[in-house]
Amino acid sequence: MALIRTVCVLLLLTTIAAAQANPQFEVASIHPAAEQLSQTAVGVHIDDSRVRITGLTLKLYVGLAYGLKPQQIVGPDWLGQPRFDIAAKIPEGASRDRMPLMMRALLADRFGMKSHHETREFPVYALTVAKEGLKIEPSAAADAPAGRPPAVDVTSGGSAAGSGADLGRGSSFWLANNRLEIRKMTMPTIAELLTRLSDRPVIDATGVSGSYDLTLELPPEDFVAVQIRGGVNNGAVIPPQALRLLDGAVLDPFTNALQKFGLGLQSRKAPLDVLVIDSIQRTPTEN
Repeated sequence: MALIRTVCVLLLLTTIAAAQANPQFEVASIHPAAEQLSQTAVGVHIDDSRVRITGLTLKLYVGLAYGLKPQQIVGPDWLGQPRFDIAAKIPEGASRDRMPLMMRALLADRFGMKSHHETREFPVYALTVAKEGLKIEPSAAADAPAGRPPAVDVTSGGSAAGSGADLGRGSSFWLANNRLEIRKMTMPTIAELLTRLSDRPVIDATGVSGSYDLTLELPPEDFVAVQIRGGVNNGAVIPPQALRLLDGAVLDPFTNALQKFGLGLQSRKAPLDVLVIDSIQRTPTEN
């Protein structure tokens, strides 16, 4: 499903730290994405001060700007439909860590976005370690880059056989053949990925550091439900016949697959920050 390919490019960037100032891009251009995206058209590339993001929906840009999961964004029904390409330049001397705040300023300036925060209680899944302990060893660490910060080059692809993303430095995932293959992901990033494929947010409660490789085997009916939920979470228009397949689907398709690694998902309630979009334009002002 194409939506799975688009959400994966945010997994690396949603952990970027926020700053207290209100920085802006030096320059930025926004254009509608191609109506028929190619299988490799979706991605994020940051090299020095240059930022290039292609094929993301407006809802995903909001999530990138505020570091929120899809379920924590409340806005118009169409928010997950229009896709845009953004090319921007980070001001000289500014850290790329401040890019989410620059994206907030861009959304306000070019899309007229106005919003407010609320705290709401959500049903969530907590990613936890089983009583018997973790049954998996950390994957080999990638070599630390020397000199200037390395380019961020997050690419995604897909076909009838499956879809996935390369998040850089050996970190990736692939969703195909009734399985979710995860390579060199930290527990918070795994929780973020599962959030985008589940019916509720997943929070990391493992307290475990390091990166891990997991292959989660799913029954065919659960695999289909995971793909559909990935679209629903991000505002895609899902055909009614596909939505009906969720009626009899299990709410948590991952617990059984996680058990072999000494992990599990526990149902809880937790207060989460929610961004309520009060107003936003469907198309940006001219470049």
